[in-house]
Amino acid sequence: MPSINKSKVKTPMPAQDPKVRSRNFNEVALGYTEEDAVNEAARCLNCKNPTCMQGCPVQVQIPRFIKCIKEKDFESAISIIKETNSLPAICGRVCPQEDQCEQKCILTKKGDPVGIGRLERFAADWEREKGVKIPEKPNPIGKKVAIIGSGPAGLTCAGDLAKLGYDVTVFEAFHEAGGVLIYGIPEFRLPKEIVKQEVNFLKELGVKVETDMVMGKVLTVDDLFEKGYEAVFIGTGAGLPKFMGIPGENYLGVYSANEFLTRINLMKAYKFPETDTPVKVGKKVAVIGGGNVAMDSARSALRMGADEVYIIYRRSEAEMPARKEEFEHAKEEGIIFKFLTNPIRIIGDEKGWVKGVECIQMELGEPDASGRRRPVPIKGSEFMLDMDTVVIAIGTGPNPLLIQATQGLDLNKYGYIATDEDGRTSKEGVWAGGDIVTGSATVILAMGAGKKAAQSIDNYLKNK
Repeated sequence: MPSINKSKVKTPMPAQDPKVRSRNFNEVALGYTEEDAVNEAARCLNCKNPTCMQGCPVQVQIPRFIKCIKEKDFESAISIIKETNSLPAICGRVCPQEDQCEQKCILTKKGDPVGIGRLERFAADWEREKGVKIPEKPNPIGKKVAIIGSGPAGLTCAGDLAKLGYDVTVFEAFHEAGGVLIYGIPEFRLPKEIVKQEVNFLKELGVKVETDMVMGKVLTVDDLFEKGYEAVFIGTGAGLPKFMGIPGENYLGVYSANEFLTRINLMKAYKFPETDTPVKVGKKVAVIGGGNVAMDSARSALRMGADEVYIIYRRSEAEMPARKEEFEHAKEEGIIFKFLTNPIRIIGDEKGWVKGVECIQMELGEPDASGRRRPVPIKGSEFMLDMDTVVIAIGTGPNPLLIQATQGLDLNKYGYIATDEDGRTSKEGVWAGGDIVTGSATVILAMGAGKKAAQSIDNYLKNK
């Protein structure tokens, strides 16, 4: 075993061949072998001042767990991770490490950072193969907490409170727990079996999960207090689709990314007719947007049988918010990128189905409120693209169902729940976190919010 690996580049991640994977829903990245993991761990300098931890919203003890992998003590590695992170197999796959922990790694001054995310995934996968060790349940405190929403924020909050001895129940609107991890992120990026196993781990800790509970309709927040819950955490995400407001968005064959991905992921349309939910995907598909959801939609369309899939994005590649890894994987699989292009009209046929998209070329002007250069249309540059299907992936908003049914809840100007830095809302005994507070963000930031809220709820209930 090398004491120090002085390589300036990360140990490569094994992956399916692009031509093969573009037609299946199996996981793209295959994960490190033990040899790969030990080799990559040996690149870590075990800094006295580990700046990498500054970039982790859930404060994983990064140098400690990497040192254990380097020493082939994989059991200790996963135990250290789980001290602060209840969902390591998920984070190791979908967390944007390049913008967080890895960005802070000192090795970036001379080359690639340590592959922290890849090592976290390795440790979690190793444990899953060997059998997950369930920690001892703490003594019950005798206080009930309700979690609304079973996405990353809700699951993290639930896990942290369960470890402290609270009686925790998670209420989920869909028939399966996992939130965006189940309905939003495709199987080839995050296998659903892994999400289920992470949820089962929380159940072993004592967390109860009630599905098919559309909160705001079935029960309100005030109903929960009447049922004896002493604190409520709202982690319902941002699941309301946004549209562009251009002519033709009501044609058949136009999907919101939410619907498109939910049908494919949660309802398993890719297994039709084995499952009951089909998705009509034509031969030519346009996905509007440049984030991770756009990448997921485009890559899913390809796997559903499309011949050509375009991503239409109004800014340039440099401004695109998607993860670099997802962008590279999409390019490898043959996704066609139309940068500095903006749809202005969707064209339909006489039967009401999509047959094309009219676009206009853009150029970049001065920076706007986002800090990115504002796209400006070029007069007279309109052109047509023949299309069978259009997927709108330009962001989401807060679902108003629970919000409208909850009295005394302050919102910000965008309609998201207003909270303090600990997730506390304007309503007594109610916390919120994740996308319902921030708008669409990352899994790990939602988890960080769930963790902060759990600490705040614990302090509140102890002093109540």
